[in-house]
Amino acid sequence: MEGISDADALKRLDTKANHMAWITGSIIYERFSMAELFGSDLKAQADELFKDFKGIQDTAIYPGLTDYLKDWDLITPVYRELLCNVSDEKLDSIFKMTDFEMPYFDLISFMIYREANMIGQLALWRRLLGYDGMKYM
Repeated sequence: MEGISDADALKRLDTKANHMAWITGSIIYERFSMAELFGSDLKAQADELFKDFKGIQDTAIYPGLTDYLKDWDLITPVYRELLCNVSDEKLDSIFKMTDFEMPYFDLISFMIYREANMIGQLALWRRLLGYDGMKYM
């Protein structure tokens, strides 16, 4: 998100695609939600906006990128620590939702895949909006 203006983060280029502000907020909400499963009680600033993995809302007011960065910096080390210390028992135990169940290991794997997919979407949006490509170092 480096260098992206708040105005550009909301652009959808006359499509129904998720804009960068929603994608970024959804990634952050995912990290807070996953951390909660492993014992964190932290909440994202925009928790209600993304609660239950809510999709993009045309009339919603999304936070600025500075607010997202604060949440990212807050949750990332906490989430990392929780994942590094999760027990094999927990990883093998079953995560249950209304419509499905899976081992926590599989849930973590899926969420990592989802996050990587969304980061790829952010990379595409950077180029579509005329920004330089992503830099990894």
